[in-house]
Amino acid sequence: MKNLINKLKNLPSSPGVYQYFDKDGNLLYVGKAKSLKNRVKSYFRFTPNLAPSSNLSPRIYKMVSEIENLEYILVENENDALILENSLIKQLKPKYNILLRDDKTYPYIYIDFSIDFPRFKITRKVIDGKKIKYFGPFSIGAKDILDSIYEIFPLVQKDSCLKGKKACLFYQIDRCLAPCEGKISKEDYLKIVDEAIKIINDKNMLIKKLDERMLELSKNLRFEEAAKIRDRIKRIKSSHIQSNIDLAKLEDLDVISIYEEDKKAAIVRLFLREGKVISSSSSIIKFDKKGFDIDEAYKRAILDFYKSETPITSQKIIVGKDFKEREDLESLLQNRFNKKISIINPKRGEKLKLIKLANLNAKEILKNDKKDEDKILAEIQKLFNLKKTPFKIEIFDNSHLKGEAPVGAMVVFENSKFQKDSYRHYNLSSKDEYSQMRELLSRRAKSFEKNPAPELWVIDGGETLRRLAKEILKSFGVDIDVIAISKEKVDFKAHRAKGRAKDIIYIEDDIFRLDPKDKRLQFIQKLRDEAHRFAISFHKKQKIKKDKEISLLKIKGIKEAKIKRLINYFGSFENIKNASIEELSRVLNKKDAKNIKNAFL
Repeated sequence: MKNLINKLKNLPSSPGVYQYFDKDGNLLYVGKAKSLKNRVKSYFRFTPNLAPSSNLSPRIYKMVSEIENLEYILVENENDALILENSLIKQLKPKYNILLRDDKTYPYIYIDFSIDFPRFKITRKVIDGKKIKYFGPFSIGAKDILDSIYEIFPLVQKDSCLKGKKACLFYQIDRCLAPCEGKISKEDYLKIVDEAIKIINDKNMLIKKLDERMLELSKNLRFEEAAKIRDRIKRIKSSHIQSNIDLAKLEDLDVISIYEEDKKAAIVRLFLREGKVISSSSSIIKFDKKGFDIDEAYKRAILDFYKSETPITSQKIIVGKDFKEREDLESLLQNRFNKKISIINPKRGEKLKLIKLANLNAKEILKNDKKDEDKILAEIQKLFNLKKTPFKIEIFDNSHLKGEAPVGAMVVFENSKFQKDSYRHYNLSSKDEYSQMRELLSRRAKSFEKNPAPELWVIDGGETLRRLAKEILKSFGVDIDVIAISKEKVDFKAHRAKGRAKDIIYIEDDIFRLDPKDKRLQFIQKLRDEAHRFAISFHKKQKIKKDKEISLLKIKGIKEAKIKRLINYFGSFENIKNASIEELSRVLNKKDAKNIKNAFL
């Protein structure tokens, strides 16, 4: 405690980021400050003894009562402090900070008007160029909209079309007007582009045209194609919230509203372009008894969404609460995107109606959120004495065949279901299972800054691999729970029969041998089995690919010894494929080099 008091007394007045730790060295909280001295001292009262300040919220009061140590990092200005704070929170997962899950980038449709006959494309990042126009973001349905545009309007269908300078099949089937042969002028082409832009900005108009197309296909008995259009319409409709709100101005607005209820909060984002809702997205935050800081949630939602590579198309962000540090965020976004950006909390008018619409949808999202899985998550937390309710779980497994084609897999369970968009597979170089797991987990840990750590890791393996996982997490400064599940062996083979497998669960220094019919065991088994399935399926693909490549080389007279020499030199089949004849000749003779190049043509 004396060490903490000395640090508090000697804090600088500079901007920076501070970190609080408990008696065991676990990270409690990361915050930023214009003046470290003023901000950090505001958490405490110093007489008669050092204690939490009396004006703190219950959540922060409890946090301050656990502080035993303080560290800080100085930065040049407050914008840098905001960026560093957000990065550390995502990477280190402090106990008392709000951590949002949905920080992925959304796709945009864009067009480059510096080209005479431009095409619409999809991007998630800013494209170089002064005449780029963006449309979006789209939470889902961007590709469906793009495909629809190219079916409805006779635009240049592919980048390669113009290079050919000769009308192709698309011209013959009336899907392109052949600007490659000068059959349409630049001015007339751009008029079609303008019509396509109207469709992108008006979902109702797009859906009407798709309905007409679907009906036409059905009349011509082309039912399979009509079904594809039907499914596309369904996806496009689900990408935005319907609204009858009619803005007086054709404004571009981003709306963010957060609604909290019963240890859950829903974030709803609406994206309006030219006064119309073009798309929406939502996510759920779940938290435990420590409480919820809605001001910090708004800050995180904005910082995580508006990244430096985001092609921001709105200069007004409408929020449901006038939260702390709103002006600081405005300043940061203006510096980040080099244009004026306003964060507004409306009190009346159409913009307030938009907030109410977002809140209405947020309430509905929470109402429909499944509770059965939450119950078992709470039971697992209690049984295994986990630090937090594991609302997000990552599960890891490896697969190989006698050391060949080793791969790793990570599956993600969140919001009561497996999140297949978040699954990841890894090609591994290590030969034994222990080294493979170390390689797999280390590569995942390195990505914590971009993709925050979950509350729980589940490892397919025993206590040795669980301890390995904890060591890796510690080396990255992250403190989350780790469970390992070891398969029951029957006649020296893994036994996976549901309801009968007596698997062993390891956590910290405890071993759990639960009844095979125990729902908690079956839940962990379900997680493990999904990771195993994903790893096996990826391993089979890689093994088939490798076998095909080896067979291909053998057909051309390249024997096993020569293949090994090539792999040792180039490192992978991909590098062998891309190597020139001269590069291949450094390893083998010129005849073999030519045979290899011919094999991969």
